[in-house]
Amino acid sequence: MFLEPSFRGQRSGWIEVVCGSMFSGKTEELIRRLKRAKFANQKVEIFKPQKDTRYHDVNVVSHDENSINSIPVASSKEIFNHVQEVSVIGIDEAQFFDEDLVLVCQRLAIKGKRVIVAGLDMDFRGVPFGPMPALLAVAEYITKVHAICPHCGNLATHSYRLSEEADTVVLGEKDKYEPRCRVCYEMGNILNFRS
Repeated sequence: MFLEPSFRGQRSGWIEVVCGSMFSGKTEELIRRLKRAKFANQKVEIFKPQKDTRYHDVNVVSHDENSINSIPVASSKEIFNHVQEVSVIGIDEAQFFDEDLVLVCQRLAIKGKRVIVAGLDMDFRGVPFGPMPALLAVAEYITKVHAICPHCGNLATHSYRLSEEADTVVLGEKDKYEPRCRVCYEMGNILNFRS
């Protein structure tokens, strides 16, 4: 696809992806980067999926209760309506967005925007989640963060679902999920390990 050359001299846009399991600090890292950009007097805007109201209807809130004001959107293309004068764009819970998020992020980067995206790289089944695999493929910078497995103390890379729900998207916290390393995740799935 050929893009219009109206931005010819602008070379500052890129995509950063922060990914990992539940409770690994993805949102915390997103908030940290956005606050640093604000401190540097850059115009910042952050977005989250409208359906994610676990902690707050509007704010993006980390598990450690750090928060930043955001704009909830129903679809990724709505982001275009809010970023004309913005230089840094944050997107939380990217796995819950539609597949158009990849194209939206690429277009924003081409227009000279710094786009920072945070999300789960895998769902509870261990399968790449939503638009995250494609975002990882097109990003200039990738940070994979890890939680600690509560069963063995190793780095946790998987989000293990404690409840019996089978839907891919089930919003929840520590009542429904825990981080697990690869081995404890497999033990839980194969042996119904629930210690």
